[in-house]
Amino acid sequence: MTEELDLLIRNGTIVDGAGGKSIKADVGINDGRIAHIGHKKSTDAKVVLDTRGLTICPGFIDIHSHSDSSIPFDNRLESMIRQGVVTSVIGNCGSSLAPINEETLDLIQKDLDIFSPPGQKLNITWRSFREYLESLENIAIPINLVPLVGFGTVRIAAGPAFENREPTKKEIVSMKSSIAEAMEAGAFGLSTGLFYAPQVFASTNEIIELAKTVAEYNGIYASHIRGEGASVVQAVEELIRIVEKSGCRRGQISHHKVAGKPYWGTSKDTLKLIAEANERGLQITCDQYPYNRGMTSLISVLPPWVHEGGMESILDHLSTPDSQEQIKRDVNGGIDGWENIIKEVGWEGIYIASAKTDKWRAIQGKSLRQIAEEYDYQDSFSLLFQMLLDEMGEMSMTVESMNEDDIRRIMKNKYTMIGTDGWGVSPTGAFGHIKPHPRSYGTYPRILRKYVREEGLLALEEAIWKMTGFPAKVLELRERGLIRDGFWADIVVFDSKTIEDKATFLNPHQFPVGIHYVIVNGEIAVDDTTQLDVFSGKVLRNEPEIHLS
Repeated sequence: MTEELDLLIRNGTIVDGAGGKSIKADVGINDGRIAHIGHKKSTDAKVVLDTRGLTICPGFIDIHSHSDSSIPFDNRLESMIRQGVVTSVIGNCGSSLAPINEETLDLIQKDLDIFSPPGQKLNITWRSFREYLESLENIAIPINLVPLVGFGTVRIAAGPAFENREPTKKEIVSMKSSIAEAMEAGAFGLSTGLFYAPQVFASTNEIIELAKTVAEYNGIYASHIRGEGASVVQAVEELIRIVEKSGCRRGQISHHKVAGKPYWGTSKDTLKLIAEANERGLQITCDQYPYNRGMTSLISVLPPWVHEGGMESILDHLSTPDSQEQIKRDVNGGIDGWENIIKEVGWEGIYIASAKTDKWRAIQGKSLRQIAEEYDYQDSFSLLFQMLLDEMGEMSMTVESMNEDDIRRIMKNKYTMIGTDGWGVSPTGAFGHIKPHPRSYGTYPRILRKYVREEGLLALEEAIWKMTGFPAKVLELRERGLIRDGFWADIVVFDSKTIEDKATFLNPHQFPVGIHYVIVNGEIAVDDTTQLDVFSGKVLRNEPEIHLS
């Protein structure tokens, strides 16, 4: 007598996530795990899915997401799970939601509020990283979460915060202690966003010293590197040095790109650096989203000195004529070592993604140059200052800066995997008013449509490896990322002939087509075009017993 399965997926073509050739076979699931792979005469299962003509693969592991910012306001993460994401890495770009220090709570609150819905604030009830993870476990979530601890958050909680100086010995000890607590609580590593304040004020040596604590727990170092335009080569070299000197088991370059027309083609040099580092024994990898625009906060176009002291200082500078003139001089003339977005892409390459006030809501999706012309502003600087003051600095933008040749070269590289750099949002949820980057809805279907089916840049099996098995290997996720007996049943079923992204920059709130089922820990979470009320996701934790000191 055969055991009744919870779920049987029949007649599909399996791409197992390891990069090998596809096979036609059934997948049986019991107790959240894959119970067998192959063909059985018996169809004794509580639920049977006939997937004839469809592809069965591991659920997509989003190596770089910011869904931790949306979970407190919209826990359905609809745009993520509807595109096949079953696991998201959170706490990226140096911005995690913990640890929190009571004395600097106001500073971190203002920093996090930039990406909160209008009129809403994040209710921070935790202080330690462990308490934060426990709070996440009390929220029903549809996908798995892999936490990183963010350097920016640590620097605000336990270091010099927004002061442009080296930390004291006492602050170094305090920051290392905060990172150790996070690693023991289950963080998989440390993330940085060295382009952003207060992290931009940190020296390479400061980061190396903190990363040594991460290395003691066999953690990874993931970084939005210091520059992605003029200084991208030096920034990649810095990441490699940090990994090498700290002893972290791996370095991950977040959303690797070459930003700014003068620097297009430089990916040849950065990918060579990555290859050489791996050849000498380091483990350096990167991730990428398949679009020519990035997205971040609008205050990121301001010179570093404006950010000293945090948001109150920024708003003070924006309203002071002398500071306004200095900002203009620095943008037009440049500052050595600063990634000057306005100079690199122009006002026409910066588009408003979100505005919280009614005054500016209508300009979402338009470029700063277009807005300045339509609203008869004397120049784009005047518009920039006025918008940021009206919005209290809480405005986001997309930046058109990348070249298709670099995108394709990076994507094809053996050290590259796929990530969204997006949030879990929905058309009718708390974030339905904004124009998010379409990557939040369409990253994985876009790869499978444009770069696999239409252009043939990647073979299907290669693309699925970059979306599943590769990130699972990098993160050392146990029994995830592959279709294997005994592995957790995180699975996507899609039609390789019809899968397609629909989200655009002007109309981003559109779900992809061609994804038939998404299964998380053995439970069907998406059935055709419907996300079910299934919240089977887990907070995954790194194992603290592998402390190496």
